[in-house]
Amino acid sequence: MKVVFQLLPCILLSIQLHAARPNILVLMADDWSWPHAGALGDKTVKTLTFDKLVREGVLFERAFVSSPSCTPSRMAIATGQWHWRLGEAQNLGGSLAKEVPTYADLLAATGYHTGFSRKGASPSKHTYRGTDPFGPRFKNFESFLAERKKDTPFCFCYGSGAPHRPYVLNSGKATGLKTEGIALPPGLPDHPTVRNDLLDYYAAVQLFDREAQDILAQLKNKGELENTIIVMSGDNGMPFPRAKATLYDTGTRVPLVIRWAKQVKAGRKVSDFVSLCDLAPTFLEAARLAVPKAMSGRSLFPQLKAKRSGHIDAERDHVLTGMSRHCFPYPRKALRTERFLYVRNKNPENWITGRRKGPPQTFDFSKRHWPKGAEAFCFNVDPSPTKQYMLTHPDDPSVKAVWPQAFGPYPPEELYDLQKDPDQISNLAHDSKSAEDLQIIRSRLDELWKVTSNF
Repeated sequence: MKVVFQLLPCILLSIQLHAARPNILVLMADDWSWPHAGALGDKTVKTLTFDKLVREGVLFERAFVSSPSCTPSRMAIATGQWHWRLGEAQNLGGSLAKEVPTYADLLAATGYHTGFSRKGASPSKHTYRGTDPFGPRFKNFESFLAERKKDTPFCFCYGSGAPHRPYVLNSGKATGLKTEGIALPPGLPDHPTVRNDLLDYYAAVQLFDREAQDILAQLKNKGELENTIIVMSGDNGMPFPRAKATLYDTGTRVPLVIRWAKQVKAGRKVSDFVSLCDLAPTFLEAARLAVPKAMSGRSLFPQLKAKRSGHIDAERDHVLTGMSRHCFPYPRKALRTERFLYVRNKNPENWITGRRKGPPQTFDFSKRHWPKGAEAFCFNVDPSPTKQYMLTHPDDPSVKAVWPQAFGPYPPEELYDLQKDPDQISNLAHDSKSAEDLQIIRSRLDELWKVTSNF
């Protein structure tokens, strides 16, 4: 009897902690750039679910991924670490070392029901762990909840396949979207082929938004909506030239909204620079768990708990991004501040582009197939009608103007003044008037990279 009374406080504390911890739901798009949502000012795409979450939660206006490539980006999210600290996992298809902690593993070890459906950290083969860093795979959210024990908190990641390519050609027009009024992303030529391709991308974004709506409806029907942290975001930028697999904003800046009804004042907008690496420590803090020292991300609790909009943390005045290898090795790193984007390209003259000699390979995109082979993914750009038009019309003035940023060759350094050039088109790295700014941000990148690489 004495032993029972001694254990009783521990048992009660365990039950209390178990009951108080929130559920966590991550809704992750595949290749979704800022600002392609109605709540972000896009007048073409319809994102009713995302827009509703913005009204009910906190919108992060300056959210960036660690890397504009799916495997390293998702590994960074799962581990809460910059991808360049993750060894082989910093590359497309790379595997994470077994000893690296992930938020899903840490939550599962303390009683959370964890898992994911659709895309986890693929195309990694998970050579060392044997499992995905987001937990066990489930057919869907419904089957995940069915295996959950009563009163157990859960952590689930829905990795949509949208808006990743391939698209159904003309699917955008079929949904009623119009090419008129589209705000062309920076660096894309204004041509009917490109505009139509963008509509197909928007249709896929809307598909993801509807998938998210279905999952939230299930959550509400279970009576779990109000005690769930809901995150809706994307793993990297849109699958177009000068976007995905580049360090321009179209490749690294993503939508991010977080709703936590019981804990967060709704309808706020945070202008702090944040990285999706920050999600893992945020989840652990919400679950009342210690954040491992290895995690380089910082909890977003100050931003979520603030009562006002705007800039919350003075130290969040920048974000780092980088890339090692997508389909081909393209080692780059960047520092993004409110005023500047600085990109450093390591030995770009030695980069393997994947482009063969002779005329570019062409594909029939009406068949919705996914081309294979190095040529299809040359320049680290996914095959698409837009890319094909640009490669086959290099003398088009609108293509020629953006060719260096879309396909290279890249200069060793790039500097963009975002006050004068928010689209990041005019490289000032060789402008004598910007020499002082270049030296300052160059030194700051070196310092920050050194600090974030040590752990």
